[in-house]
Amino acid sequence: MATPTPHVHAAVISLFEGTQPEAVGAAVTTALCGAAQHGGPYRWLHNNAVILRDEVAVFRTVFIAPDSEEREVRARIRSALRSSNEWDVLSDRSGTLTPQERALAARLARTQQQSNSA
Repeated sequence: MATPTPHVHAAVISLFEGTQPEAVGAAVTTALCGAAQHGGPYRWLHNNAVILRDEVAVFRTVFIAPDSEEREVRARIRSALRSSNEWDVLSDRSGTLTPQERALAARLARTQQQSNSA
């Protein structure tokens, strides 16, 4: 089995009036896990964050996946980001993990290792 590694996907989004920022993360979680609320098993452990800045929201997903699956995960994230009529995606791209995200990714990787060995 390929070793999972941490990745980050970042997007700048313009939320339409009345849209809850959490809806963006719910769309991505549904794309990666099949439902916004779930209890596992987890193929791609991830964490979503939305930071509101003036007129836009900065969305970041930290995910754990083997390099061989990275493209599929990113395609699912991009599809989810573009699937709603509640926001416009101004940009999206792969990103670099911040120091805080590195710590988060380490926790996610440990959780994945524990669930794989159970």
